[in-house]
Amino acid sequence: MKHLKTLLLAAALFIGSTSFMNAQSKVAHVNTQELVQAMPAMKAAQAELEKLAKTYETDIQGMAAELQNKIKQYDAEASTQTDEENAKRLQEVQGMEQSIRQYQAQAQQDLQKKELELLKPITEDAKAAIIKVAKAQGFQYVLDSTQGQGVILADGKDLMADVKKELGF
Repeated sequence: MKHLKTLLLAAALFIGSTSFMNAQSKVAHVNTQELVQAMPAMKAAQAELEKLAKTYETDIQGMAAELQNKIKQYDAEASTQTDEENAKRLQEVQGMEQSIRQYQAQAQQDLQKKELELLKPITEDAKAAIIKVAKAQGFQYVLDSTQGQGVILADGKDLMADVKKELGF
């Protein structure tokens, strides 16, 4: 009888400790912003975006210079022109200013669209690598330890080195 009680107690302790061990989840963290910034594809995407932004900036500066030249010309000729002609010129200048503002807005939209287009495959590659590494190492949860993402303490396993290795850099 005494052996049965001891055996039952040992079985209960074993079952309790097993279920406690199963209840604990393995958690890791990775700074996804740092990871994406370190990826070689990100550097190429940033270079492409900077090139496109420079092109738009050059176009806008050219348009602004043309506008300034027109304004100077019209100011110099204003006294020799009729009021009707000066009113037409004022409308032309205002139209050019409006055109420049519209071009700037369109350029900004195009840059944002291109950025999303370039970043989507990069972030998807990073996510796939994180998932692959996490599953290979038996983690059930991976938290984003990027500043401001809600992780207060990142004292668990940092997957950054393993994910970079998976991505080949």
